Amino acid sequence: MINEPIIALLNEPLAQFALLVMLRMLARVITGDNGSAKLAANLLFFAALTALLLYHRIPPYAPDLSPGSVSDRIASGLLKAIWWGGGAMLLASLVRSFLIFERKPKEGRLLQDLVVGVIYVGAALSVVAYVFSLPVGTIIATSGAFAIILGLALQSTLNDVFSGIALNLGRPLSVGDWIVIDNDTQGRVVETNWRATELLSGTNDLVVVPNSVLAKSRIVNISGPDKSHGASLQVRVFPSKPPALILQAMDRVLLSSNSILKTPAPSANITAMDRNSLEIELSFRVSDLGKVSSAKNELYDLVFRHVDAAGLQLADDQGSPRGGALQDAVETGAKRPTSARRLMDAIQLFSALTPQEKDDLVTTMNRLTFKKDDIVAHRGTALTSLMIVRSGVMTIEETEEGNSFELERLAPGDIFGERGVLMGALEPGDIKALTPAVVYEIPKQRLADIMKERPGMADDLAALLSARSRVEEQHHDAGRSIMGQHPQSLSVKIRHLFHL
Repeated sequence: MINEPIIALLNEPLAQFALLVMLRMLARVITGDNGSAKLAANLLFFAALTALLLYHRIPPYAPDLSPGSVSDRIASGLLKAIWWGGGAMLLASLVRSFLIFERKPKEGRLLQDLVVGVIYVGAALSVVAYVFSLPVGTIIATSGAFAIILGLALQSTLNDVFSGIALNLGRPLSVGDWIVIDNDTQGRVVETNWRATELLSGTNDLVVVPNSVLAKSRIVNISGPDKSHGASLQVRVFPSKPPALILQAMDRVLLSSNSILKTPAPSANITAMDRNSLEIELSFRVSDLGKVSSAKNELYDLVFRHVDAAGLQLADDQGSPRGGALQDAVETGAKRPTSARRLMDAIQLFSALTPQEKDDLVTTMNRLTFKKDDIVAHRGTALTSLMIVRSGVMTIEETEEGNSFELERLAPGDIFGERGVLMGALEPGDIKALTPAVVYEIPKQRLADIMKERPGMADDLAALLSARSRVEEQHHDAGRSIMGQHPQSLSVKIRHLFHL
């Protein structure tokens, strides 16, 4: 007898609904931030609510025309409104989770918002029709005048909204793309919303461009169709040798670069020529727009080194040759320095040596020549001399499980073999000549004698060794190479091994 009131209460729709809400709140605590679990709980809650309404003969998709008490009709209307609201929320969560435009959920957020907005408007109109039993068509018709007034007041805002929808449908840009607008505004797209598109400029400033302005502008998408970006630079060379030899030197500049893409192949083209200068355009691509500056800086350095190695001279704006020490010697009538001596002057490692010490070192160096595709040193061998590239291009290439990849390319002035001379370590890959090359060799004992006089060279060699090892560690597990250490610790080891 005591349970009869409780049973009668549980048979009431509102009590059953309250119990259902409590179970849903408990499920929310259990699921936490798990998106899939929350979606499944919402789906079960909506299915249970639908079953509850149909069990009590309260169809939520039909107006309530049956006679009944005021409290029953209020309860019925409340449950119907909750059912339509819950259904709209469930559909909105399904749209957020599964409706992805062009496999880019972040960029398609605006279109998702549009679909979700249509869902909630439809749910609101359904509540008006099936809960309050009002004619929806009449309401829409009478609200036309208000919609016209509101549209005129929000004309600019609506222009931005629909322009944003058009931009999202046309896909001329995406979040993360670098774009240039016809008024020279340039930046990376960080967000697109209903009203505007936000760009982050190269000076780290946030530029907000209204969608209506963007839709009418000429947009250059630098990141399309992929992230790689093309660039070029101009070089002026004094025509002291045939153009074919000058182009060969410029081809070696591009071939020896570590910053530009090898595919598509870079190119060197003569754009102008007269008796005073030869203008050459170096065209290349980099993997990302942000790498253009560093690639140009590397190429300018390589131009200087290859021009000097080929015995050429750069030209200024008036066409006069600029050949550094070589041109100065010609103008002053001094003795022309040898190529090996000029190489000593150009390498930072030997900057602490006096002119006499450099001359003495030049006399003890061995000159080695290699043909194209010659293997200078095989992987797993320890070089016993310090090698300096005088001319040509070389590569350090490693092969693992039948796959070959480059560790580094070497140009005139680059040094290799330091790991074997200083640490007795093995070369990580085959060192191969990509073009005919000339290399100068400094024997280990001669290098030891120099370092005893100039102990600071140990720090420079340690820095070179550490920087080179970081490139190798991009292809290997950290710690696999014994060289992957701080320059200071390497310098201490070198000083200890050479008793400095």
